[in-house]
Amino acid sequence: MSAGRRRADIRPGLDVGIVLKADQPTGRISYGTVQKILTNSPTHPHGIKVRLESGEVGRVKEIV
Repeated sequence: MSAGRRRADIRPGLDVGIVLKADQPTGRISYGTVQKILTNSPTHPHGIKVRLESGEVGRVKEIV
């Protein structure tokens, strides 16, 4: 399973790359530190949704 699709792999304080909702068509990745995990299910096919410490919300595409 690809990085960012398993909730167990993500935790607050982790540096990650996410795709914001507005950037989904382009796939542009924004980087930051996880503040909170927003997805409740153990896995998600498009990536676990998180809030970064900057306040940005998106789905995890890579773990830095």
